[in-house]
Order: sequence, then structure tokens, then C-alpha cells
Amino acid sequence: MRNKSIFSALLICSCVLFFSCNETDKNGKKLDTPTSGNISIAVDESVKPLCDLQLSTFHSLYKRAQINALYLPEGDAIKLFMNDSVKVVIATRELTEEETAYFKQKKTPVHATKIAYDAVAIIANNQNADSTLSLAQLGDIMQGKITTWNQVNPKFSKDKIQVVFDNSQSSTLNYMLKRFDVKGDLPANFSAVKTNPEVITYIESNKNALGIIGVSYISDRKDSMSNDFLERIKVVAISPPDSALDADQPYYRPYQAHIKQRYYPLVREVFIISREPRTGLGTGFVSFVAGNKGQMIVRLSGLLPATMPVRLVNIKKKL
Repeated sequence: MRNKSIFSALLICSCVLFFSCNETDKNGKKLDTPTSGNISIAVDESVKPLCDLQLSTFHSLYKRAQINALYLPEGDAIKLFMNDSVKVVIATRELTEEETAYFKQKKTPVHATKIAYDAVAIIANNQNADSTLSLAQLGDIMQGKITTWNQVNPKFSKDKIQVVFDNSQSSTLNYMLKRFDVKGDLPANFSAVKTNPEVITYIESNKNALGIIGVSYISDRKDSMSNDFLERIKVVAISPPDSALDADQPYYRPYQAHIKQRYYPLVREVFIISREPRTGLGTGFVSFVAGNKGQMIVRLSGLLPATMPVRLVNIKKKL
């Protein structure tokens, strides 16, 4: 009897696997499965290094799967998701109430899964006189109240602070605007390039510039690209928020431990959002990133996993 039950279970699993692997659309085209097929997803460019690692590992495990990542400013990535050009988007925010209402009206189920905590990093030229800012000073820079370096410190030059970000639709800029309640037009000393690496290049060449980037570009100390970027610029340490009552240092950089403890004040969440109507390759990738292997990749990249515990080692670092 027991052997018969085992045989029946194996038969059912085999049938499910057979039909799911051979499922076709109304035109007879073979559909993707959780581990095979070819799809495109939209990804916020500020988390590109993390997504590259996830995709590289996923593709190495599932040889018949091909996921093409479209790296865009977050605003443009969300637009592709909204108009059904892609079924999956990776972003640093959940959908807004208006966006959620749109999908409810269309009776389209949407699922958001938190996969990581990252941060916005503030970077400066290597020749900059200092590498620390108070949270209040950073807020004043964002609001245009501080526009020259001697307003940060009277000993500094009177040169204008050139604030550089990647794109007007970027998640890093939008985060900073909301974080510091910036209304209306940006201050005159703000300018945009196109990508996070271009921000780094600009900062490297301009001693009075202050850059805004996603921390995943500099968080992975085992990655040659991250190390190259870190040699070319300096990462600014920021004073902790008032909520960090047990913080014992005046300034913190966006290290993994400081993100976890919220000592670093510019922490964001990363979500993978799916509108896939069936269990296809998009769903398979969501499950992978949110699962043990994907969360391990988040941890090893220097970001904070959404579900996996991170052990903290208390090492004092000099600023």
C-alpha cells in the first residue's frame, strides 16, 4: 500500500512537471517556466551591482533560463511595469496608492517582496578637506541653505558645492528629496549626469563636488569594480539620526552593520515586484532572490538581507 502511494505521488509530480514544461499560449508558443524561458525585467539602475550578482548565479544554476535586465532610472522602470512592458520590476520602493489602485481596477494581482536593505551613499573628491557631514548639514545642502564649503566649516574654501546625482527620475534623488522634505525646484548648484558610475567619475574629477549614489556600487569589498570606485573617491560619513540612541560614534559610513543598526541615517528598502499572472520565469526569479541563495548573495554583496540574520562583529574603525 505504501509503495502504491509513493508511486502515485511520483506519477502526479511527473505529470505536473511535464505539462508545466510544455505549456503553450493560444498561438502554440511554448511558455516560460520558473526555471526556463526568456523574459525581460526592469531594474532600478542604482541597485544594478546587486541585480547583476543575482542574475549571474541564477543563470549558472538554470541553463535554460535567460532574464534580460533593463537598467533604468527607477521612475522609468516603474513606467515599464505599469504599462505591462515587463512583468517584474526591482525598485527601492513599493507601489504608491495610486499605482496600486490602477492594478486593482484592472483586477491584476501584484505582489511585492522585500529582498534587501541598502542605502544612499554620499561621496566626495579625494582632495576634499573633510569626509564628514552632520545630518542637519546634509539637509541644509539638499534644501539650498548651504551652498558653499565654508558654510560647512569656516576653515574650508568659499567654493560652491556642486551636488551631482544620476537622473531626475532616479531613486537616489527621490529618496533624498523625501528624506529632507525638499519642495519645488532643485537648488541651482544641483546637476544630473546619467548613471551612478558617471556620478563617481564626475566626483573624481571635481574637488568641490558632492555626489549621491546607491551604496551597492561601493559595498562589495570582494568586487574589483567596487574597489576601483572606492580608490577614486571618498565616502562621506554622516551623523546618526536622533532615533539611534545607542550610537557611540559621531559619524557613520554606509557599512552593512551600520545599515542594520540604523546608525547610518540614509537607509532604503529594496523590493522585487511581480504582476506575473502565472508561475513563470519571473516568479522563479522572485523565489530565488527571496530564498536562501538569493539572500546569501545580498549579504555577501555588503547589503543587508531582508530575511537572513547578519552577525555583527564590533570592530572600531577610525574615520
